[in-house]
Amino acid sequence: MYAPDVPQMHVIDHSKGQPAEAESRNVLVESARIARGKITSLAKLTTADHDAVIFPGGFGAAKNLSTFAVDGKDCKVNREVERVLKDFHKAGKPIGLCCISPVLAAKVLSGAEVTVGHEEEEGGKWPYAGTAGAIKELGAKHCVKEVTEAHVDTKNKVVTTPAFMCETALHHIFDGIGAMVKNVLKLTGK
Repeated sequence: MYAPDVPQMHVIDHSKGQPAEAESRNVLVESARIARGKITSLAKLTTADHDAVIFPGGFGAAKNLSTFAVDGKDCKVNREVERVLKDFHKAGKPIGLCCISPVLAAKVLSGAEVTVGHEEEEGGKWPYAGTAGAIKELGAKHCVKEVTEAHVDTKNKVVTTPAFMCETALHHIFDGIGAMVKNVLKLTGK
């Protein structure tokens, strides 16, 4: 596992759903807590060492891997994240992205096909459906998929799934992420 060695945009007190104003954290350090210490700086990730790369989603991807949470389609992508995406793409190695992280590929890989689920909120089932419009404005193609599905862009070897972009039971999200991982592994040809 890898993470950028940068300060977090802000720290959230998840028990209150509010920013913890007096706290600051580093993305790599916080990722090490989640990964139980088995983590390396993203700056050390190379295509020579791996058959594929998978980016998790969540607000951390929209706030710390990019500025999408604040800037929308005008976002900037962390330089190491951008380098990794471009390097794996150039090497013809598969890239998996889930939840909000497909916006990273939409921003960095011209003409990529990705999904974040549906393009309409559908009564709150897809509360972040507006992200599909931003993806199109970035020049990528958005493909409508269910939360249990993954979209495979075979030309660019990019595999995406909506995950938590949908308000649904966790087992449906699990199924979609599993489909993404399965398709990434299939694209490695191993």
